[in-house]
Amino acid sequence: MKALQIGLGSMGKRRIRNLRALGIENIIGFDMRADRRRESEEKYSIRTTDSLSADMLDESDIYIISTPPDWHHDYMKLAVEHRKPAFVEASVISKGMAELAADAKQADVLIAPSCTFRFHPGVRKIKDLVQSGKYGKICNFVYVMGQYLPDWHPWEDIREFYAGKRETSASREMVPFELTWILDITGYPEEVFSFYGKTHDMGVDIDDTYNVNMKFQGFLGSLIVDVVSRFSTRSLTLNLEKAQIRWSWEEKAVKLYDAETGEWEIFKDPEGSAESEYNVNIVEEMYIEEMRAFLDAVKGKAVFPNSLAEDMRILNVLEKAEQSNKGIAI
Repeated sequence: MKALQIGLGSMGKRRIRNLRALGIENIIGFDMRADRRRESEEKYSIRTTDSLSADMLDESDIYIISTPPDWHHDYMKLAVEHRKPAFVEASVISKGMAELAADAKQADVLIAPSCTFRFHPGVRKIKDLVQSGKYGKICNFVYVMGQYLPDWHPWEDIREFYAGKRETSASREMVPFELTWILDITGYPEEVFSFYGKTHDMGVDIDDTYNVNMKFQGFLGSLIVDVVSRFSTRSLTLNLEKAQIRWSWEEKAVKLYDAETGEWEIFKDPEGSAESEYNVNIVEEMYIEEMRAFLDAVKGKAVFPNSLAEDMRILNVLEKAEQSNKGIAI
């Protein structure tokens, strides 16, 4: 199988590692930046290019799209035009998505949007516990995700990459990123309102904190996303009728309090490996499993667990949250 890796930034290099881990050796990388092409050639011994020819697009079996989010649609359109299955990183821009999804369906082309955290062992355990029905229905949950934006890519200025731009800002992007796995467990909310805005001057014009409140059928949920937290964290408290679930990614464990026994049960995550420049909790294994799911879908062995239609529903929740913003003046 021949893979075309579109974009050789941080995520592009990770996807090359994922493909290699799954036995895909025939990879060509595309990026317009010479430094990124050179780095990928030196690290992974792949051939790179700064232009995409029709022959290259036709000869590749799969596309992996790891560009800034505001470029995703351009390359997904190429995948549809050349009838090639494509994996694409997390989305944050809905404009044009419906037309693209319709074109992909008509051309019978698989477009697989990223849903990385559905492959995290802790998230999988939470889903199993909630959907088992053993502990009753959800009553409420609070989820907090916090990271410090300058720590995302310490090797480059935040003004120089997409996460520091308003439409594709890190905080705005992470709302649908987190909702993609949360709503897979809870279902979709009936009502949404939020507060969001800029709370810290990092030298870029972005909203750095989102507080999204959701009303579901019979329960409530809150999502807090920020990129000002000086300590990187993800934590969940989820209350069920007969139990409480707690998850903290730095503890690498899901904790279940069973009200009937009055005891806690701890489910430890398996050991994982993280690249040196990333947070120790960002393990490579979930990305590899995500890529495996894409390759299985390409081969017809399974259905990829996310779709453009579901991506649009998630982005619709983000847009409703932004439309309902009560305003923040700090």
